[in-house]
Amino acid sequence: MTGPGSAGAADSRCPRCRAPILRQWVGHVAAVHVVADLTPLTVAEQAAARAPNRLIWCLVQSPHVTPRLRWTGPNHPPACPHPHVTEHRCPPTTLF
Repeated sequence: MTGPGSAGAADSRCPRCRAPILRQWVGHVAAVHVVADLTPLTVAEQAAARAPNRLIWCLVQSPHVTPRLRWTGPNHPPACPHPHVTEHRCPPTTLF
């Protein structure tokens, strides 16, 4: 059983660093819970941010639809018009 709004996205802020984030389950069969930064990345920034445990997501936005994250796998179009984002990680801070 799923809770209310489990298929949609929750646009909010990180409780620690207050950066704008998007929380969403991505996928239909084996869904992944993603907390993504809403800052769009350039192609060079995507290459630098990509890692085995840090994926790049396509952020589909429209005035009539809730923002949605999509996989950027081998079938993703190279000339995609949507911004690409990555998993949120808080910037390092000092305690003192």
